[in-house]
Amino acid sequence: MAVQSEGTPCWADAMFTDLEGAKRFYGDVLGWTFGESSSEYGNYTQAYADGKAVAAIVPPMPGPESMSQWCLYFASPDAAATAAKVRENGGEVLMEPMRVGDFGTMAIAREPSGAVFGIWQGDAHEGFEAVAKPGAYCWAELFTREPEKADAFLSAVFPYRMKDMADEHVDFRLFDLGADPVLGRMRMGEEFPPEVPSYVNVYFTVDDCDAAVARATERGAVLRFGPMTSPFGRFAALTDPQGASFSVIDVTTTDGAMPDFKDA
Repeated sequence: MAVQSEGTPCWADAMFTDLEGAKRFYGDVLGWTFGESSSEYGNYTQAYADGKAVAAIVPPMPGPESMSQWCLYFASPDAAATAAKVRENGGEVLMEPMRVGDFGTMAIAREPSGAVFGIWQGDAHEGFEAVAKPGAYCWAELFTREPEKADAFLSAVFPYRMKDMADEHVDFRLFDLGADPVLGRMRMGEEFPPEVPSYVNVYFTVDDCDAAVARATERGAVLRFGPMTSPFGRFAALTDPQGASFSVIDVTTTDGAMPDFKDA
C-alpha cells in the first residue's frame, strides 16, 4: 500500500467495556471477523471485512469510565509535528505521540470545538486495507456547533482545500486533498440535544442500508436518523448498544442530483 497523504482518514477504532458484545454486534451488523486480541497492546483487536483490516476495538484504559465512541485517525508523516500544530491552533493533545511497536506512532487530540480525533504516523500498519467496500470505512463528517473554530483549525493543521455547499439553508463544508473530498463538516442544529458534544461521525459501507438498520436495531442499537436516500447513497445514523454512534451507507442506492459546491 502507498503511504497515505497527510490529512487522509486512515483508521478507526473504538473502546468498548464489553469487547465480546461489540464483536457480536459488529460481526452481525457489518459482517466483521476479528483477529486475536493483542495483550501486548491492551487487547487491541483488529476487525476484518472480507479478510481486509478495516477497524479495531479495544477495552477501555484504566481510569474514569467514559462513553464508547469511534475515533477516526488522520494520516501524518510526523505525529509529533502534527501534535505541535494542534496546540498552535487552539486544539488540545489528549495523548502525546506514542510509538506502537513497529506498527506506527499514534496521538489523540481534540479540536477547539470539542471533537476528538486521532493522528496516525503509519509504519508497518499504514491504515485501512479496504475502503468503500461492504463492511469497510467509507466517509466521515465532523458535527459541531462552532464550525468557524473547527474550519480554521482543520485547514491550519492539515493541507486541506475547502468548499461549501451552495445552499444557504445548509451549513456543510467539504475538506479536499487535491481533487478528492476526504471529510465533511456539518453545523449541529437544534435536533441535537445540548448535552451532545461535537464529534466525528464515521460511515461504514453496507450492501443494503435497510437490512443493516434492521440487524442493528434487533441487536439493541438506536436508530437516530434515516434511512434516507441522497445523491451520495442511502444512509442511516445509529447508536450501538454501548453508546458509540456511527452511520451505515449503501453507496449504490442514490437519488437526486449531486449538490453544487463553491470554494470557501
